Amino acid sequence: MKSRQVRFRQLHRALAPVMIVPLLISLTTGTIYQILDVAGKDSDFRWLLDIHKGDFGILNLEAIYPFLNALGLLVLLATGFSLWWQPRRKKVEHQRG
Repeated sequence: MKSRQVRFRQLHRALAPVMIVPLLISLTTGTIYQILDVAGKDSDFRWLLDIHKGDFGILNLEAIYPFLNALGLLVLLATGFSLWWQPRRKKVEHQRG
């Protein structure tokens, strides 16, 4: 049981910094594009939608980018929830006089 918790913690710790970048890219580009679309200025900023979908110019990941984003987020949710759900160790404080 202890080794599984350690593996989840290691996976979560390794994946979190990597996944924050594409999630932030998707979040910011989608939000900004939506705001500009409502304001009627979306035609000048179609490149935001391309980046949001995973088209990074010479590196076009549109076919797999959403699935990688979703998979990464699901793994982070599963490992984070399993770490949170583990029984917490009680801290025993000893005060010496």
